Amino acid sequence: MSRPLAFLTVAAVSALPLSLRAGTRATPLYAEMKAFLDGVPAIDTHDHLRPFEELSARVETHRGRGMNLYGIWNWSYYNWYNPLTTWKPGQTFETWWARARHDFDDARATGFYRYQLPAFTDLYGIDFERMTDQQAAELDRRIFENYRDPKWIYKVVTERANIELMLVDPPRANLAFETHYPFVGLVVNITRLVRGFHPSEFKEPLDDPYAFARQHGLKIETLEDYVALLDRILAEAKARKAACLKQVLAYQRTLEFANVPRDRAAAAFGRKREELTPAQIRDFEDYVMWRIVELCAKHDLPIQIHTGHARIQGSNPMLLVDLIEANPRTKLILFHGGYPWVGETGAIVTRHAGHVWIDSVWLPTISYTMAKRAFHEWLEVMPSSRLMWGGDCQHAEGIYAATELTRRCLAEVLAEKIDAGDLTKEQARQIGRQILRDNALELFPTLREKLWKHKGKLSPQKP
Repeated sequence: MSRPLAFLTVAAVSALPLSLRAGTRATPLYAEMKAFLDGVPAIDTHDHLRPFEELSARVETHRGRGMNLYGIWNWSYYNWYNPLTTWKPGQTFETWWARARHDFDDARATGFYRYQLPAFTDLYGIDFERMTDQQAAELDRRIFENYRDPKWIYKVVTERANIELMLVDPPRANLAFETHYPFVGLVVNITRLVRGFHPSEFKEPLDDPYAFARQHGLKIETLEDYVALLDRILAEAKARKAACLKQVLAYQRTLEFANVPRDRAAAAFGRKREELTPAQIRDFEDYVMWRIVELCAKHDLPIQIHTGHARIQGSNPMLLVDLIEANPRTKLILFHGGYPWVGETGAIVTRHAGHVWIDSVWLPTISYTMAKRAFHEWLEVMPSSRLMWGGDCQHAEGIYAATELTRRCLAEVLAEKIDAGDLTKEQARQIGRQILRDNALELFPTLREKLWKHKGKLSPQKP
C-alpha cells in the first residue's frame, strides 16, 4: 500500500495533481483562472427573468406585497426535493422563520441548496449557514427593500454577475415577440405549437397560432395550412431578430419523435383532444416537430431542446439522434448537458459537431460534481466551440448564484487541465471565454447588435 498523504514530503505533495492536494479551489492557479473568468462579460443563454412588475416571487408581508427571503427560496429549485415552510399572507418574517429555520437541516449538501449561498454571501455579506436570527431578519428586510426598484435587477445581473446579455424563455405571449429588458435577447418557445391540432388547445391569444393566423389573414383548414402557418411564424420570429427557438416537451412526453407519414398526422388535425387517442396526438406532435426542425434550417434559427431531468423515462438525448441525423442543416442545442446522460450527450456532439451544441445550463446547480466531470469529458471529445452555459433562474439572486457556480466549476476544470499539462494558461483562457461568451455570439449573431458594455453602464432609463 502507498503511504498516507500526511507522510509525503513537501516536494512529493507539490508534484501531485491539483485534485489530490488540498483542493483545486485553494490554489493560486484556480484563483488566477477564476479572476479571468469573472472578468468575461458573459452571454447567458437561458434564464426565466420575468418583467419586474410580474416577478412571481413576491408575497404579501406585513410591510406590503414584495420580495422576501421566503420568495427567494420558494422560487428557486430548492423545494423541488426539500420541504419549505409555506408563507402565510401578511405574517411577519419572525413568525415564518421560527418554523422555517430548520427546513434546511437535511439539505446542506444538495446542489439545489448550495447554489444559492454565494448570493447571500456576495450580495448581502451574510453567511446563510451561520447567520443569527437577527441577521436573518435583516437579510429579509434588505431583500424587500432591494426589490422596490428595478435597478436592483440591473445591478445584480449586469454589474455583479457581469452578464452582458441573456436569453429569456418567456412563460407566455411568445407570439408577441417581445423582450422586457434591454439586456435580453428574444427567444420563441414553440412547445405549444407542436400541439396545435385544434384551436381549443390554446387559451392565451398571444400564444395562439390560430389567432396569429387570423391577424395575418391566413386560413387554417388543413394540415398543410398549419405547417404553412408555422413557416410564417418562424419567418416573423426571424424578422423580429429572435436569437433562437426553445422546446420543453421533455416535461410532457418522450423525446423520441418518429418521422410520421403525413396521413397519420392529418387524422388528428381539426379534432379536439377528447376525440383523439394518445397515439393520434403523438403522431401529430411527432410530425409537427419534424416540420419545425426542417423549418429551422430554412430560416437559420437554432433550436434549444430541454433534455434530461424531466420525465426521465423519455428525456435521454439519445432519443433525438434520428431527428438530429436527418436534419444536418438545423442547429440544435441540447440543454442541461442531458443530465444525467452527460456522456451520451457528449457522444452525440462528437458524431454531429457540425450542427449540434451542448448547453451546460442548470447542470452545475443540479450537481457541481457532475458538471465538473462533464466539462472535463466534453473538452476531451469535442471542439470547445460547441459548449455554452446559462443560469436558468427566476430572480436576480438566483441568476447571480448560478453564474458564480458556473464560473467556479469552469475555473476548477481549466486549472486542473493546466496543471496536468493538457492546456497552457492562454489556451485555457480562450476556452473559458468561448464557453462564457464567444460561442453564443457566434451561434446567435443577432445578439451582437445588442452588445452594450463597450458603450457604458446600462440602466432602466438607458436601454
